[in-house]
Amino acid sequence: MFRWVLLVSLIVILALVGCDPVADEAPGDGIAIPTITPTEAEPTATLRPTETPTPTPTPDEAEEQETNETPTPTPTPEATPTPDNEAAATPEATEAEPEVEVVATGLTVPWALDFAPDGRIFVTERGGNLRVIENGQLRADPVGQVSVHAVGEGGLMGLALDPDFGDNQWLYVMYTYAEGQQTRNRISRFTLTDDGFTDEVILVDAIPGARIHNGGRLIIGPDGTLYATTGDAGVPSLAQDMGSLAGKILRLNRDGSVPDDNPFDGSYIYSLGHRNPQGLAFQPGTDVLFSTEHGPTGDLGLCCRDELNRIVPGGNYGWPYVSGTDIVDPERAAELDLIDPIFSSGLDTWAPAGAAFYDQGPLSQWQGDLFFGGLRGRHLRRVELGGADDGEHQDDEVLYSEAYGRIRAVRMGPDGYLYFTTSNRDGRGTPAQNDDRVLRIGPAQ
Repeated sequence: MFRWVLLVSLIVILALVGCDPVADEAPGDGIAIPTITPTEAEPTATLRPTETPTPTPTPDEAEEQETNETPTPTPTPEATPTPDNEAAATPEATEAEPEVEVVATGLTVPWALDFAPDGRIFVTERGGNLRVIENGQLRADPVGQVSVHAVGEGGLMGLALDPDFGDNQWLYVMYTYAEGQQTRNRISRFTLTDDGFTDEVILVDAIPGARIHNGGRLIIGPDGTLYATTGDAGVPSLAQDMGSLAGKILRLNRDGSVPDDNPFDGSYIYSLGHRNPQGLAFQPGTDVLFSTEHGPTGDLGLCCRDELNRIVPGGNYGWPYVSGTDIVDPERAAELDLIDPIFSSGLDTWAPAGAAFYDQGPLSQWQGDLFFGGLRGRHLRRVELGGADDGEHQDDEVLYSEAYGRIRAVRMGPDGYLYFTTSNRDGRGTPAQNDDRVLRIGPAQ
């Protein structure tokens, strides 16, 4: 009888704290995530006195929570997007009500998107395809393909078009591949031709990878260099290992060389101590870099604590010694100058993905705000931030909760609209009939 009382109490505690301990990105096809043994012994989690450690469920409890999720509702009927050849005309700023319209349907796990000077929208699919939306229509066939190891959270991930794409047709991707029994990630540059991808130039190779925590976001910074996020590959200690590129934000020149002004001489590492960052965005007017990061889902006996971080060169963001704003390893944390997130989910779970600042769009009430997608959170979140001197969280708002399911990529388009993608066909969501989709937000007509 005592065991039943204890079990019921545990379930009630989990329900009250609202912690969803299922992996932020449980692997696709319903395959359970294997436990990865770290190369170093992990510290015992000790939280600040104000908080009680969150119980970690058994695998059966986690699986039940995963399969009993609320189905994704089908959104309102699709609207016809503006043709790409009109994309350059940014609507006049207004206080109009925002409206979501569908740009493309029928994609399979779109991971990243970017915009060409001629109005085309390029989209990566995690299975290895590069798709193009042209003149308001998704082309039936991929324009390029990459051979990837698309298992769990791996595959074709980040995408960034070269600033001179109109002349050189260069684009940068980050993808997962298998090397013997090892899973690796790679950043490469391809040339896009009528025959697809050609002339691969490997810029950074052998980045640690796994079924989980591959990072994968790419962005060209205002300085013209390429930034990339990497996860800890399921081995938390790698995030603090300066000899490993795992659990970091990287910065490299577009030819693959290390910038002379990187914070660590001769290293791609721009910041460290990250668990699984999946969003990068530069604040307009300040050029300050912000990143979203997935918090723990059972590691070190913790859950939740997703993060929004203000990135400084050489900054250490604490994982695995700190989770969110909670100290996990007091002794190691005291030895280092660690940076707290400017915003954390606490015991809620966002599983934050792509991020973008709203800049020079038609909805003036959103000007300067940061937006990021929630995978497990199933919403788009708007965050008001301070300026260059502080960049701190001022306020936030949840948008479109449960309306579109899992949201992954978020980008500001050159047409002044905010674009985002669903990720409901990745084995963790409940796809609508027309998923996955590319959508955009503009003023109501």
